Amino acid sequence: MITLILRDLRIAVRAGGGFGLSLAFFFIIVIFFPFSIGPNLDLLSKVAPGTLWMGALLACLLSLERIFALDFEDGTLDLLATSPIPLEGVVIAKAFVHWLTTGLPLILLTPFLGVLLGLQTSGIIFLITSLIFGTPALSIIGTFGAALTVGIKRGGLLLSILVLPLYIPTLIFGAEAARRGSEGFEMQTSILLLLGVTLLSWAILPFAAASVLRINLR
Repeated sequence: MITLILRDLRIAVRAGGGFGLSLAFFFIIVIFFPFSIGPNLDLLSKVAPGTLWMGALLACLLSLERIFALDFEDGTLDLLATSPIPLEGVVIAKAFVHWLTTGLPLILLTPFLGVLLGLQTSGIIFLITSLIFGTPALSIIGTFGAALTVGIKRGGLLLSILVLPLYIPTLIFGAEAARRGSEGFEMQTSILLLLGVTLLSWAILPFAAASVLRINLR
């Protein structure tokens, strides 16, 4: 699995599709958003947690189609299906690489964008905490969606339609935890619910995605 993770990391960095494009899209969303509501810092700081969470979600969508598509096209996925590594392990490795190349860079960029949106230091810390707990769920859910649409030409739109409803709980609990924390309210319940969604997703979806891949590879 470590070899597979390192291989996919090299491909992602060389291709730039998962790393640079998602970061650029996330940056553009946050930079242009203040133009739509005006230079009111109080209003910006109130909507910043939801804006940054929505930007992270949409940025994750950009690279989902590539998770299995390239391996399916060149036959690597067939080899992985017959390798000693179980398909569940392959799914976990793919989701982890997606988080490393998409979720983690978004988390690292968040403090700078939070300052631009008028968030205080405490609000930025709570926002980063919610993203750390929530973005792994975005990656594993997206990997499951990518498994459902593997082999479908131009399946990006279908993938988005399938994945977006599954993202709703993560978005709600993540944005709520960040908002409550930035406003000085208790956020423990929202964080625990967000962590529960993430753990449940990582416990169930690798098996579901592996089953779907086996069906699509027949």
